Amino acid sequence: MIRAKVIAWRNPYQPQGLAGLEDEPRSGRPWEIDGARVIATTLAPPPAEYAVTHWSSRLLARHLPHLEAEVVDVVGLYLDPPENAVVLCADEKSQIRALDRTAPVLPMQPHLIERRSHDYIRQLDQHATTTLFAALEIATGKMTSRCQGRHRHEGFLVFLCQIARAYPAVEPQL
Repeated sequence: MIRAKVIAWRNPYQPQGLAGLEDEPRSGRPWEIDGARVIATTLAPPPAEYAVTHWSSRLLARHLPHLEAEVVDVVGLYLDPPENAVVLCADEKSQIRALDRTAPVLPMQPHLIERRSHDYIRQLDQHATTTLFAALEIATGKMTSRCQGRHRHEGFLVFLCQIARAYPAVEPQL
């Protein structure tokens, strides 16, 4: 049995090398599975909404078509937004270390751009951090942002109110 398998693998390998071991085209509908995507997904833990610690084959299969549909929806929104819509991409970055430059920023002058020093010093509090909330309007590049001293849900709600004030004529849709 083993000898037969070795011979079956050796026969295409000898004349073609590694290329001879690749799968030959098969009849029927081609696979629609992206192996690299499956591997990348399995290396990350499942989302908290699934309430599990590890992927099962069935859960992974359900998750991947769901993820693909969401990606298509989001990319479609950016590439072809509804008429008169304002599309914002909002994100947060927590625990940004608060640093100061060692020298003041030198202002713009004729034929010179604004200049900054390349080195930083930490503020007096060694553990000073901030949380940045930012929203980018895709069509215009307009940025709305807010820094909060602590990473709390109240800060994010304040940021959402700030976005609503920045776009008063737009009805929010999530």
